[in-house]
Amino acid sequence: YGDHRDLHSLRRRQRQMCIRDRHYTGKKILITGGAGCIGSNLTKALLKADPEKIIIIDDLSAGHEWLIPKDGRIFFIKGSILDEEKMKRAFSFKPQYVFHLAAHFANQNSVDHPETDLLVNALGTLRTLEYANLTSVERFVFASSGCSVYGSNAPLPLREDFISLHLDTPYQINKLIGELYCNYFHDYYGLPIAIARYFNVYGPGEVPGKYRNVIPNFMWWAMNGKPLPITGTGNETRDFTFVDDIIDGTLRMGVVKEAIGEAINLASGRETKIIDLAKMINDITGNKAGIVFKPRRSWDKAVRRRASIDKARKILGYDPKTDIRDGLIKVYEWFSENLENIKKSIKF
Repeated sequence: YGDHRDLHSLRRRQRQMCIRDRHYTGKKILITGGAGCIGSNLTKALLKADPEKIIIIDDLSAGHEWLIPKDGRIFFIKGSILDEEKMKRAFSFKPQYVFHLAAHFANQNSVDHPETDLLVNALGTLRTLEYANLTSVERFVFASSGCSVYGSNAPLPLREDFISLHLDTPYQINKLIGELYCNYFHDYYGLPIAIARYFNVYGPGEVPGKYRNVIPNFMWWAMNGKPLPITGTGNETRDFTFVDDIIDGTLRMGVVKEAIGEAINLASGRETKIIDLAKMINDITGNKAGIVFKPRRSWDKAVRRRASIDKARKILGYDPKTDIRDGLIKVYEWFSENLENIKKSIKF
C-alpha cells in the first residue's frame, strides 16, 4: 500500500510539473544572475520546457560561465544589471518572464562592501523592475532572502507576515528594500510580481569561496583533508534547502496566479544543526580532520532558522523532497565530477 501511495504521489507531482512547464514553452525568459548556482539550475530546468529563448545577464562576479548550459536557445550577456546598455540589450528581446536572481552576495560581503551592496541589491533591483514594467512582462519573480528580512529575533517557524526593521547586515537591509520596490511596482503599476524568500540554498553549481555559503566551503575543505571551522557553538541551526526544490518552487511562482503580489517562503521547513552538518560532510567525504570552533561573527545574531512553508504548500503546491544527507551526497558527486573547473574558479 505504501509503494502504491508513493507511486501515486510521484505521478501527481509529474503531472503538476508538466502543467507548470507548459507555461514556459515557446516563451522568452530573462534570468539575471543566471551564471550562479540557482540561475544555472533554473536554466537547465527551463530548457526542458522548450522555451523560445533564455536570456542570461551576469557579470560573473560570483557566477561562472562554465555553469551555463550549452544550448542554442540561450543568449548570454556578460554585464552588470547596473549597466544601462546591457540591460537594454537584455530587455530588447521582450521577455515574458523575468527571474531576478542577480545580487551582491552575501552577508559578510555586504559588511565589507556596503555601498556596492546598496547599488546592486537596491538600485539594481529598481532598474530591473523599471525595464520589466516598460516591456510589460507577464511575471516578475524576485529572489529575496528569508534568512534576511525576518531579522534575528523573529519567532519560529518564520512566517511571511512577520518582518523586522532591525536587520543585521546591509545585505539583509537591501533585500528588504528590493521587496518593497517589488510591492510598489505591483501596487502602483500593476506589475505582476512574486517574491520568493529563499532559505539557505545549496546544491550542485555552487563554487566555494570567501563569501560563499557554508556547504560548498565545508565540502571543499573536507575533500582537502582540513578541519571544518564552525563559528559559534555548532548548535546554531539553518533551514538548508536543496536547489532542485528551490527551482520547483520558483517555477511555480512564475505561473501560479495566486502568487502574484505575494511573498512566499521557499525552504525545507526543517532545522539542521551546523555541527551535524559538519559531521555529515566529514562522513560523506571520509575526512578525518574533524571540526574546529571559532568565535561567532559579530553580525551573525540568528541562532536558529526554520521556515514555515504552509503558504507555499497552499498557494503553490510546493512540496520539498530532498533530505539533507541525500542533497549533500549530490553536492559531493558534483564536486568530484567538476573538480578541475572548481579549482580554476575558486577564490578564497
